Amino acid sequence: MVARIYKPSRNAMQSGVAKTKHWVLDYEPEHARMVEPLMGYTSSADMRSQIRLTFETKEEAIAYAQKRGIPFQVFEPHEAGRRRIAYSDNFATSRLGQWTH
Repeated sequence: MVARIYKPSRNAMQSGVAKTKHWVLDYEPEHARMVEPLMGYTSSADMRSQIRLTFETKEEAIAYAQKRGIPFQVFEPHEAGRRRIAYSDNFATSRLGQWTH
């Protein structure tokens, strides 16, 4: 049972950056998920898949895993540069691109 330590990425459906500032520790699944034949629910016998711990820093998450003897992998975040464009830039006289109407 290996734990993953990572910083969650931004939700693609939202423009905000909520829930991306903390580091997360969760476990890799040990058992495959199964589809219950009668109702079609997806379930798993793996109870650790329900555990998701958040930490302020990567070092806190690593210290937690080491203290409890949990093998872990750290995944570094890919920081993308945010480009902010104002709506008024569409109408600037110094605009480089051509208008395509």
